[in-house]
Amino acid sequence: MSDQMARPDSESKLNELHDRLVRSVQALIESDDWKRALEFAARFRSRSFNNSLLIWAQHAAAFEAGTVGEPTPTHVAGFKQWQALGRSVVAGQHGYMIFAPRTARFATTTPLDAASWRMLAPRERPRPGEAVRTGITGARPAYVWDIAQTSGPPIAEPPRPQLLLGDAPAGLWSGLTALIEEEGFSLSMVTDAASLDGANGRTDFSHRQVAVREDMDAAARTKTLAHELAHIRLHGPHHQALTHRGIGEVEAESVALMVAAAHGMDTQSYTIPYVTGWATSVPDADAVAVVQQTGERVRRAAVAILEALPTEQVSAAILPGPERPPARESLRRTTSAAPHSAGPNPTRSMA
Repeated sequence: MSDQMARPDSESKLNELHDRLVRSVQALIESDDWKRALEFAARFRSRSFNNSLLIWAQHAAAFEAGTVGEPTPTHVAGFKQWQALGRSVVAGQHGYMIFAPRTARFATTTPLDAASWRMLAPRERPRPGEAVRTGITGARPAYVWDIAQTSGPPIAEPPRPQLLLGDAPAGLWSGLTALIEEEGFSLSMVTDAASLDGANGRTDFSHRQVAVREDMDAAARTKTLAHELAHIRLHGPHHQALTHRGIGEVEAESVALMVAAAHGMDTQSYTIPYVTGWATSVPDADAVAVVQQTGERVRRAAVAILEALPTEQVSAAILPGPERPPARESLRRTTSAAPHSAGPNPTRSMA
């Protein structure tokens, strides 16, 4: 089939995928499943928030139809990736459609000039002295299958952190403290909530100080520390700040929940307001777009924190798949500039 014949079909599937995503987000707004969605995203954190929702929704539909035996997916990968792992998709099982990146190569002799990057044709060679990068230019539909839809040898599961009630994972407190200090903030402990006007923790950007109550158990103190680190990463003067304070608190608590879930911690006590309350209260904003933007900001912040922590974490369900970003090609001339205005988007996730 030619590209000209295939492209309309691809666009039709992308439209179908977008409609399905909007329905999934609307269902999230109308329920109290935000925490469940974040816990799921913590396990599938290598995928965008939108793709996590798509996988979650399609697997839930398959479970209701009786075609899979588990209510929640555990590992997903593409058809060939499952084959490479020695497993095969069971006949009759339908894949879950997600967004995957379209990529192209870009070249320039002046990498610091964002407007100078030009897209190379499929077999075109760069000119002498040009730097070359691979960037994302758009989206295409792709399919993944959960392990429950495949047969073959089991996938080895890494050990899970074992926690006692009220305990914090080994090394998590010290790891979060180190990240806070790397941001130029100091950490102090206060005797009780009265010292913080009833709060469990507080971040003072003017004095670059974080304070946490010490009269809580280790798990609660650690969760509060993750919450304050999220404020530093997301809502400080040198980061993209939200004007809506309610969503800022939702984001910080959501990042803390994802960090906790990735360490096998109990998240039952996490108090995140229903999506209906905060997503619909932003002036001149569509609630669906607010949820999508918030979810992706939370996922990116949580992933950055988790990748920087030297702790034992619950498996991120990382298997080779179509959404994983292509490795950048070797540069003839090394540079840190990204060809933003030339077209490619060097982000890790789609949609």
